[in-house]
Amino acid sequence: MTRRKLNTGPRYLNFVLDEESYGIAILRVKELMGMTTITPIPQTPAFIRGFINLRGQIIPIIDLRLKFSLEFREYTKRTSIIVVEVLFAGEMLMMGLVVDSIRDVVSVPDDQINRIPYINAKVQSEYITGVAKLENGVMIILDVVKILNQDEFVQLKGAGEAGSFQNKGEQS
Repeated sequence: MTRRKLNTGPRYLNFVLDEESYGIAILRVKELMGMTTITPIPQTPAFIRGFINLRGQIIPIIDLRLKFSLEFREYTKRTSIIVVEVLFAGEMLMMGLVVDSIRDVVSVPDDQINRIPYINAKVQSEYITGVAKLENGVMIILDVVKILNQDEFVQLKGAGEAGSFQNKGEQS
């Protein structure tokens, strides 16, 4: 009897941006959703697309293509929003990440993750926690907390609060 080796190790949500494979720790992911209407917020950086109202909770939305200085691409039916939760200044903050498409959840054994600093022209290396070797290529593992710097987190938190204020005003 041949035993199949179980694929164990940390789990990552595998998604695509500009034909490259990326992953984020599945424990950070709260929800996956298709594209929806995003309410824009004036005077925010272009990569902060606005906010959505998700079951009464205001979620600021970041377009990862724009954050990584990639060319904007019109949203399609494969474009998705990954809702993640991050700790900022002692407070849990939810944010949505717009990606080209979602592939699947993969388990990657620690010995298949190269932790040597990786240089990628599209993504600054401080966002990257490692590069995982997969059967069909490599997956760049991102640290969602480091995607934004402190000033951008403050803007994002402000965008969420502005959206919350705007949403309450619309309900009056």
